[in-house]
Amino acid sequence: MRLQPVDLDDQLILGLHDAYVAGSADDPGPKLSLAHFRHAVCTDAPGERNEAWVAVEEGEVAGGYALSFPQLDNTHMGWIFPLSVRPERRGHGLGSRLFEHALDRMRAHGRRLLLTETPVTGVGSRFARAHGMTVSLVEARRTLDLRRADWAALERLLPRVEGYSLERWTGPADPALLPDLATLMGGMNDAPRDADLEDAHFTTERLRAREQDIPLTGRTCYTTIARRDQDGAPAGYTRVYLEADRSDGWGSQADTMVLSEHRGHRLGLLLKLSNLLWLRESEPHLERIITWNATSNGPMLAINEAMGFELFDEWNEWRLEDKRA
Repeated sequence: MRLQPVDLDDQLILGLHDAYVAGSADDPGPKLSLAHFRHAVCTDAPGERNEAWVAVEEGEVAGGYALSFPQLDNTHMGWIFPLSVRPERRGHGLGSRLFEHALDRMRAHGRRLLLTETPVTGVGSRFARAHGMTVSLVEARRTLDLRRADWAALERLLPRVEGYSLERWTGPADPALLPDLATLMGGMNDAPRDADLEDAHFTTERLRAREQDIPLTGRTCYTTIARRDQDGAPAGYTRVYLEADRSDGWGSQADTMVLSEHRGHRLGLLLKLSNLLWLRESEPHLERIITWNATSNGPMLAINEAMGFELFDEWNEWRLEDKRA
């Protein structure tokens, strides 16, 4: 068996994606498409560098992993996703070998903090704990079944918010909106996170790269922002992603935030509900929306529960402080 790096155009990425899908077969949630997976694990951006490695045995990929290294902030950490071993290759130490190789790559990049996430139960959780990782954050996935939603009740729930207007678009944002998006994304620094992480820096170039990458991941999105009427200041944001080819019935709720000086007006509920109602009208094939939140994020959990999101499962974010780094 040999470990080797994977390039974006390398056919080995197909084997790594297959290992990821097979290794997460017991996860009932949506999986990353090949286009999204390929871009996520092999493509660099202004804010991060990525690398992927596979274990090749008898000409086939038995497992592998991908690491992401922030470049503009939190340059002491790395994120590993996925670390996958094909089910039929488990039990022979391959996962441990991949994990140790990933730690060596972390040290080569001068990183000391490794983060990842797994369901709270199952093989991933047992593996993380057995390899010295501890829980940093508990997250809940919730879903809204659009086929059973009470749409009349949701429309009644839509709040009236004076002094603010909504603006919306599909797909990547117009370049003229990037400075406002950079301002809005700074609001995500208020979200719960590992205690050893610093604020993320959302530059215009970082947001430009993110928006340009959306079609390359095989996805599109629906975005709504709120502006204060008196001066046009950006106040809040929400976005839902879906597969561009409409190949499944999932929508993925991405970040939702309201900047601190605009809170207290129910803008979060207005943004999420307005975007959802627009999405339902425009994308009738969608069946479910899935969202992630830290279990300590009370305000956002309250909004989701008011909209009818139901608990799907819980995940742990795991951390490992590498003493040898």
